[in-house]
Amino acid sequence: MLDDTLLADPRALAARDTGGVLRSAATAGAQVRSAAHGAVEAGVADLSGLRPRALVLLRRPGSSGSAAGLLTALLGVTCPVPVVVVDAAPGWIGPLDVVVAHTDDGTDAELADSVARAVRRGAEVVLSAPAEGPVGAAGAGRARLVEPRIPVPPGLDLPRALTVGLSVLRALGLLGAPLDPGMDVLADLLDIEAERNQPGHEPFMNPAKSLALRLAEHTPLLWGADELASAVAGHAASSLATHAGVVAHAADVAQGVTATGLMRALAGAGAARDVFHDPFDDPAPGSEPLPPRLVLLATGEDDPGQVVLRRTGATLPDADVVHPVDEVARGAPHAALLRAVLLASRLDVAAVYLGLATRTTEPA
Repeated sequence: MLDDTLLADPRALAARDTGGVLRSAATAGAQVRSAAHGAVEAGVADLSGLRPRALVLLRRPGSSGSAAGLLTALLGVTCPVPVVVVDAAPGWIGPLDVVVAHTDDGTDAELADSVARAVRRGAEVVLSAPAEGPVGAAGAGRARLVEPRIPVPPGLDLPRALTVGLSVLRALGLLGAPLDPGMDVLADLLDIEAERNQPGHEPFMNPAKSLALRLAEHTPLLWGADELASAVAGHAASSLATHAGVVAHAADVAQGVTATGLMRALAGAGAARDVFHDPFDDPAPGSEPLPPRLVLLATGEDDPGQVVLRRTGATLPDADVVHPVDEVARGAPHAALLRAVLLASRLDVAAVYLGLATRTTEPA
C-alpha cells in the first residue's frame, strides 16, 4: 500500500532512501555533461563526414534498449542512413558500418563478443562501458570508449547512454539542427527538472511526486501520442518495474486503442469514479485487479488530444496528459528531443518515489 505521508516528509524519504537512489536520479544533467565530455575525449567527433552503410545500435539489458528506441524514433523514417537495432553484432558487419553500444555491465560476455567481432571486421565502434572487464577489453585500443564517471544504480544511466548516442548522431550529421558538443541545453534542462523534483518540494509543486501519486494503486497505461513519446513510454514501463515493482502497459496510442479489453477497463474505471458510485458496494479489497490509469505522453508541438483524434479517431477524456510545453516552448530547437528526455527523467524519479512510498525499494 502507498504511504503518501512519506512523500510529504523529506526526512522520512531520506531515512528510507538509504541507497541514495533519489540522489542518483538527480544526476541526470551531470551524466549528460560527463558523457558529452567523455565522447569528445574519445574522439567521437572524428566520425564527422562519414556516411556509413548502416548505423548499428546494439541493444543490451538495461538502459541501452531505451536509448536505442529514443535514437531510432528521433531519426525517424527520413534518416538517410539505415538504422539497425540488434542484440548482437550481425554477421554482415564491416568497415562501412558504425556501431554504438552501451552497458553498465562490463562483464557482459555477449556484448564483448559483439564488440570484438565489430572491431575485428573494421567497423567504427563507439562504446559506452566500464574500461574494466571483458567488454572494455574487447574494444581496447580499437573502439572509442566512453567510460562512466558518475556511478548510478542500474536503470538510472539512460542520460549517459543517450548522450553518447547523440554525440554519434551529431558527428555523422544526422541531426536536423546543430547540438553543441557539451550538450549544455540538455544538461541544463535536466538540472532544472531535478530541482523541481527534489524531495523537499510538496507533491503539488513536484511533478514527479504528483505523477507517483496518480499512478499509485493503479495499473499504469503509458501511451505515446508520437513516436518519441512511445519510446519514452517503453522506458517508463521498465523504470516502474525496476524501481517500484509495478507492471505497466506501454504502447503507441494507435496500438493502445486497439486493445479492446483495456479500453473497456478504462471505461469501467471512469464509471467507478462517478460521484454517485457507492464505495460500500465494492467487493472486498484485493478481490479485483488494480484499476487502470491512462497516462498520455507527448513530445510534439500539437495538442495531444487533437493528435490522438487525428491518428485514431478516438477521444480519451480520462487520460492524464503529460506534455511539457511549459518547460520546453513550442518552436525551440530540438524541442521534441528535449521534451522526451525530460519526460524520461520525470518518470524515472516518479518510479523511485513510488518505490519508496510503497516500500518496494529495499534499503541498502
